[in-house]
Amino acid sequence: DCTHDEDAGVVCKDERLPGFVDSNVIDVQVDEDRVEEVRLRSVVPTKKMPVTEGVVEIKYKDGWAQICDVGWTPTNTRVICGMLGFPHERKVNKNFYKLNTERQKHRYRLHSVACVGTEVHLAACPLETNKGNATESCEGGMPAVVSCVPGPQYIQNSGLKKKKLKTTSTVRLKGGAKLGEGRVEVLKNNEWGTVCDDRWTLLSASVVCRELGFGSAKEALTGARMGEGMGPIHMNEVQCLGTEKSMWNCGFKNITSEDCQHVEDAAVRCNTPYMALENSIRLTGGRTRYEGRVEVLSTEANGTRSWGLICGGAWGTKEAMVACRQLGLGYANNGLQVRIVGGRTYYEGRVEVQVGARWGTVCSAGWTTKEAMVACRQLGLGYSMHAITETWYWDSSNVTEMVMSGVKCTGSEMSLSHCQHHKTVSCQQTAAKFSAGVICSETASDLVLNAPLVQQSVYIEDRPLHMLYCAAEENCLSKSAASANWPYGHRRLLRFSSQIHNIGRADFRPKAGRHSWVWHACHGHYHSMDIFTHYDLLSSNGTRVAEGHKASFCLEDTECHEGISKRYECANFGEQGITVGCWDLYRHDIDCQWIDITDIKPGNYILQIVINPNFEVAESDFTNNAMKCNCKYDGHRIWLHNCHMGDAFSEEAERKFEKYPGQLNNQIS
Repeated sequence: DCTHDEDAGVVCKDERLPGFVDSNVIDVQVDEDRVEEVRLRSVVPTKKMPVTEGVVEIKYKDGWAQICDVGWTPTNTRVICGMLGFPHERKVNKNFYKLNTERQKHRYRLHSVACVGTEVHLAACPLETNKGNATESCEGGMPAVVSCVPGPQYIQNSGLKKKKLKTTSTVRLKGGAKLGEGRVEVLKNNEWGTVCDDRWTLLSASVVCRELGFGSAKEALTGARMGEGMGPIHMNEVQCLGTEKSMWNCGFKNITSEDCQHVEDAAVRCNTPYMALENSIRLTGGRTRYEGRVEVLSTEANGTRSWGLICGGAWGTKEAMVACRQLGLGYANNGLQVRIVGGRTYYEGRVEVQVGARWGTVCSAGWTTKEAMVACRQLGLGYSMHAITETWYWDSSNVTEMVMSGVKCTGSEMSLSHCQHHKTVSCQQTAAKFSAGVICSETASDLVLNAPLVQQSVYIEDRPLHMLYCAAEENCLSKSAASANWPYGHRRLLRFSSQIHNIGRADFRPKAGRHSWVWHACHGHYHSMDIFTHYDLLSSNGTRVAEGHKASFCLEDTECHEGISKRYECANFGEQGITVGCWDLYRHDIDCQWIDITDIKPGNYILQIVINPNFEVAESDFTNNAMKCNCKYDGHRIWLHNCHMGDAFSEEAERKFEKYPGQLNNQIS
């Protein structure tokens, strides 16, 4: 008497209960005789982040205590560096610190540490604590000092020389809201694939984290917690010792189709260096801490700092993505401080930045999903659900000055200061109500096209003009159709099916509300998105020679994986979207599911399909939104081969596919 529409759910607090044990999660809820929090205190004052060298201190009661370094080993340093987000350690000049620390009083809480080097937390090492209160005695020693080597993405402001980095990597993280977390994918035979979660532990996860330039692992996640991948599963039952330089050096089993499915994809959360980026951005006026007007903190030439607004013109999903990401973790930055204020919740509000000592708003001209994503990331609030260009309805701070404009992000930045923006504020609408804002979310959708189905379903049809009146009304034919001898003659159409899967962690919903959906009499239902997919036929040099002109789209759940119920349908003015675990199928035989190639000459081409091309709706991963195929047309027949998603192959394989550099990795500019 129960269906999946009645499935129960919970929202848990971030903190774990004392005494909770999970082998795949660092247990920092420890008793009073154990270590809970560790930091590096720099002896030499510095503004550069992250702090890579200094005295090791542990949280003790209401303050901080030191560790006596008698018997201190490099393996202890390795564990400390891993906890603090650094992959490697290096020797430190103790003489310098000895002179400095002799003039200070210390409180020693630990007197013996004996790590083997593979532990993910100092609390997992054998420790000798001082019974009772901390003591000032460290006979024959001094406070423990360590020096860590940051990963490549953190080196630029750390004071270390940037080494020549490997141009290619055989492991990556996908689908994570923050830097240092995501689904684990490995490169095999030039094709990316996932890792099965059988026997997935913190030791194996830490090898992945360190290989990618982060510290040890905080969590080893199972059950596709960072979304399901697509394509092959390359590894199963990975068993690392914790000392390997690469996961490929660990023991593992090759996968078979019976062994594992994508619902078992492994993921990680890595320790990353503290960058204090969340202190340079804020949201104001939102309903929760996840939304609001974006405000950023910036420093003037005279050293004064203040908060200001961002011009909201052209502010969209990608800009909002950067803003959301900046509120979390990122790499070195000496730039803007950002916050969100005035939102109804913690996840929304007006974006405000600080310039000198004052806060200001951001011009909303050009504010899109990309910029909003960066703001949410900087704030530690995950992804951007919406990029807001008018924030007058949010009660917020008393900030009225606009201090940032022309923000242009790629969507992958860790901070708004890493995005292009005007040196001098230039915004046509400077009123506070036109300030940029965001609504952030901890989860996002992720759309992926079924590339093999496109290749299998393609064919050519010569369709009579008298059957194309509805298609012509919706502008689904090329321009030359307007001068055709209607209703006589025909148009040559390249037809194929498009099956679009949502493999993310949130439903894909159209940006437009129901009140603005458009009725299409030809199709007999409402369309919720004007531009959802681009169909293009490209020449070998990347020039578009033909394109699909599908006017707009209705989004619905055509089919779902077993155990998942459909939520969206186009009929009867139903709600539109694509549920997680479901897909929307546009069959080859429906109107406008084609490219008009009537005027195309025989030759070699590239078929390209791009989902959500204008980034109207936030996704956890935009790199897998484009698909392309090699296409051969002899004037009568057509062949497609090598159809693949943009991030499915290695860069080397992608370059071989491409005859030109303009489309590397399917990133459409």
